[in-house]
Amino acid sequence: MSTPGPRPSTRGAPASVPDLAPQELRVLVAVAREGGFSAAGAALGTTQSAVSHAVRTLERKLGVVLFDRGRHGARPTAAGERAVAHARRVLRMLEALVAEARGAGAGPDGGDTAAGPLRVAAFRSAALHLLPPALERLAARHPGLEPTVRVVREVGAGVAGEVAAGRADIGIATLGTAVPLPPGVLGEVLLEEPYALVHPAGHPDPRSLPLVDWTENCSSSTRRWWAAQDWLPTATVRAEDDGAVLSMVGIGLGMAVMPVLSLSGAPLTVEITALGPGRPTRRIGHVTTPESARTLAVRSLVRELRAVRHDAVRHLAV
Repeated sequence: MSTPGPRPSTRGAPASVPDLAPQELRVLVAVAREGGFSAAGAALGTTQSAVSHAVRTLERKLGVVLFDRGRHGARPTAAGERAVAHARRVLRMLEALVAEARGAGAGPDGGDTAAGPLRVAAFRSAALHLLPPALERLAARHPGLEPTVRVVREVGAGVAGEVAAGRADIGIATLGTAVPLPPGVLGEVLLEEPYALVHPAGHPDPRSLPLVDWTENCSSSTRRWWAAQDWLPTATVRAEDDGAVLSMVGIGLGMAVMPVLSLSGAPLTVEITALGPGRPTRRIGHVTTPESARTLAVRSLVRELRAVRHDAVRHLAV
């Protein structure tokens, strides 16, 4: 009887990658989005038991628990949050694969055309004043694209967090703040946006007024500038966003130091005064992931953003 040879060593061998089906990833994303198995089943047009089976199968393949189950639904675990983010991004790449394959050489001049959804996240003033001209140019070049824009507050993870979580393909964010970009997110500065003093029109001593501010206003660089200004008091009036700040200043409740993109369409009741050569600025840029950065839809929007970036603040220069 022959003696079996030594078993091959698995030390140093790469871990096997489980075979994950796109439908399993869709179930994963749906459960996280809907907050429960029954709601996910309804959204997907299937049963709660089918969703539960798919999640158990995924957990077995990955070797981790993806959701905490309870009376109030299902909440992703830490491993589940990461898995959901990757699942969203993988599903977007599958959509991009189909769209780009079909659009290859389909343009009127024989070039490629982008089509399908393009998910954009942006903070409020960028969504109002920077994105529209870029999207207008994008629609003229790629009429098959279907962009959606979500306004995201630049607090905590902010816009970059939406991209990292796979909920946006590209974001317009403030860069260089105290919060670094999440791992796996790329950023490129589009423009340096200056700040200006905004106060009620005709006020004889605007610097004597109370300061109106909002949470998203300051980056780490502007905070250093603010700390060095002995004429700037601590904010005594707080607003929800830059639009509310502008309204409060317009009715005489105080002054504000605001980035000029927020001043587009400012009412006639406010006056904008330059802060001088040492004025603070904030960096605005686009953020995306390495895989999304290579898609035609994202590359096309980045090209249009570069084309319009300076026009967005040029007419507001102070």
